Amino acid sequence: IQKMMHENEQVPDIEKLELREFNLDLEEQEQAQAEAEEDVARARTESEMEILFYCYLQDLIKYECWDVMCVKERAVKCFHMNCQVSNYPLKERSKEELEILKKALQSKRTETADLKAQKKNLETDSETALSDEEGEKAAAEVADDGAPHCLSGSLSSQYGGNTFILYHQCDLHTKEQKLNQTILLKDIIYKVKTAFNEEFDTVVQQKEQEIARVKERNLKIQEILEQLELQVEVWEPVLTDDEMPERALTVQDSEIKAEKYMTQEEKEQAEMLAKLEMERRLAATDDERLRALDDMMGGVLEIRREDILKMDIPPPSFISRPEDLWTEEEKKTFDEYEKNVKELNEGKEEYRQFLRNEWKKLEASIKETTQNFDEIVCKLSEKKLKSEMVIYQEELKIVNLIYTLLLDEELDTREAGLHKFLMKKKKEKSLEDCFIKQFADIPDDLLEELLQLYKHRPETPRTETFLDAANPYVKGSAENYQDALSLLMKAMDELDSPEHMPSGLNQSVWKRFCLARRNKMKSEELVKWKSLALTEMQACHQRRVDENEKMKLKEEKMKLQQNLTVQFLLKQGQVELESTEIPDYSDAVLIDRSVVEELNCSLAAQGEKKITAMVEYKDFSKGIIQLEWEHKKMKMQIQDLKEKARDIVILPISKDCQLFLTMQNYDTHIAHHLAGMEQSLGVMDKLHKKNVKNHQKKVRELKKCIRLKEQANYELSLQLKEMLVSVSERMHIFEAADTRDISEKITRQRYQEILKQKYLRNLIREQEKELTILQLEYGIWKPRKRHIVQKSESREGWAAH
Repeated sequence: IQKMMHENEQVPDIEKLELREFNLDLEEQEQAQAEAEEDVARARTESEMEILFYCYLQDLIKYECWDVMCVKERAVKCFHMNCQVSNYPLKERSKEELEILKKALQSKRTETADLKAQKKNLETDSETALSDEEGEKAAAEVADDGAPHCLSGSLSSQYGGNTFILYHQCDLHTKEQKLNQTILLKDIIYKVKTAFNEEFDTVVQQKEQEIARVKERNLKIQEILEQLELQVEVWEPVLTDDEMPERALTVQDSEIKAEKYMTQEEKEQAEMLAKLEMERRLAATDDERLRALDDMMGGVLEIRREDILKMDIPPPSFISRPEDLWTEEEKKTFDEYEKNVKELNEGKEEYRQFLRNEWKKLEASIKETTQNFDEIVCKLSEKKLKSEMVIYQEELKIVNLIYTLLLDEELDTREAGLHKFLMKKKKEKSLEDCFIKQFADIPDDLLEELLQLYKHRPETPRTETFLDAANPYVKGSAENYQDALSLLMKAMDELDSPEHMPSGLNQSVWKRFCLARRNKMKSEELVKWKSLALTEMQACHQRRVDENEKMKLKEEKMKLQQNLTVQFLLKQGQVELESTEIPDYSDAVLIDRSVVEELNCSLAAQGEKKITAMVEYKDFSKGIIQLEWEHKKMKMQIQDLKEKARDIVILPISKDCQLFLTMQNYDTHIAHHLAGMEQSLGVMDKLHKKNVKNHQKKVRELKKCIRLKEQANYELSLQLKEMLVSVSERMHIFEAADTRDISEKITRQRYQEILKQKYLRNLIREQEKELTILQLEYGIWKPRKRHIVQKSESREGWAAH
């Protein structure tokens, strides 16, 4: 066995044998490992890039939807209703936006001051003035509507928006005014949202306060349930993720399902904190005074009302004996014991009923306050709906203004495009194309030189032209035309001389070119003289046409600028429509208010006349009906008097009636009775005052006890501070010793020894099995006991080793 054990020690490691046996090709192994490492690195890089992408996307979404917002989006919900109201998320306005708004306001103030100055000048220059009645009427119109001519078109002034800074809807004619109006409308929308958010924040604070109150009351309910020993689930409201959106950005420990990784330092710190907490608990529980107080009096020095449920009256010692053997004194003691038990049970039941009533009151109070808060949230929801209506009204104004601006821009763009197209077509009109087609067989260099000569015009002396008296539009006559043509031909003779011919050009081609040029000059001169009258007439006609078109364009632009889209507020139910379709207001006319009021005044006058006639008719018929009613009334009175007389005859007389009828001084009797009642009330008053004095005395004694307790607590706090100082000194001494490293080293050594012993035991067990197999194979049975002894000895030797 020792030899086999020695051989076993020489056996190499199993893992090394497996590597040598199965990993014969080391190059392929290294190549496979390198490929695996490359795959792992690539997968790690892809996962890191994917994580980086999602992190960037998360930061981008958080920045756009959370960080940029000066007012984060959140909601407030009802406690018992399915009603939820959210605020308006707002971004902080940049300096550029505020500067643009400031410029728009300054422009509006300047225009307003200018208009006021113009109106003042007009009023001073005008000779007519309004009468006192018309002035009062105009002032009433301004006071009622807030504007002298038309409505403002929105209700934003009632929800935090200042509409006095806006332009009048009928005064928006220029592009700058419309742009400034859109900027001011956006500012009003922002103010409306800000005003609603302030009210929303107030409601959110109310809900947080209400939840805190409910939690306080729930603590009282829990105490009551513990005293009543009841297991009832208590309703406790909590804020949802919509009401606390910042909760979605933080990860709670409860959301992480994986085990938390802790470093060695964190483990040591956690162990130290747990140890300190255990020592604190031991120090808190190791108080002889507290333990004695718990043992003797249940932790209190005086019996409180809350402790009545814990009280128990111990039965007398003789209750185990039969009743026949009790003495008279023991019977009296037992009767007193039963009486005390009965009184204690009644007190317990009374206190339980008091606790139940208190429980019901707390639940009713919680329900009432939460329902009141739900009503506040419902009102806030209505306010949100109206605020959205106001915002949509202002946005509708902005859309209409932007539409008009785009329409003006489109018209200007189309006008500029048409003008550019016309100029392009005029430039394309030329005679060069005809000349190039006629001399297409000439080389390009000679063609270019001939083209310059073709464009060259000889200098001719100017001739004075006189207007024809018969036709003022025609300049010159036929004789003037012939003189000018002869002068032109003489100038052409000089140009047609061979010395001006380009080098390399054929003589026949030059003659053909000169002939073509002469014909061109003749035709141009003829066209020039023939088109003078036509040109003048066309120019005059064109001037008139252009002026007419300009006037039409100006009229269209003026109509477009004056045709404004004005927004009005109509009360629901005032207009009845035959169909549900939206009516067509294309032919609608804006009528002045004075016209409508005059018509209303005439209608009101006619209506008053009709009402007067109807009142007269009604009064006449009313008189007839009143006489008939008085007649019926008299008949019923007669019948009633007859029934009363019949009742008086058979009327039964009670004791009070008899007393009233028989007694001469009934009032004095009543006065004596009242005096007795007042005397009894005085006695009860004195008794109440006496009881109040006794209770005040008890209160003073209790305050005195409280002061003694406070003094004792102060002394105990001083002792506690001294004890804490001593404990901290001992902790510092223990930390200075620092025997933790030595104990860890010893523990590690013992653990290694245990592993080695375990390995040796497993090795001995395997060798025993092999030895048994060898014995069976060679038939060795007799010396089995000796082998067993040697195995046990060797095992003990190995264990000792």
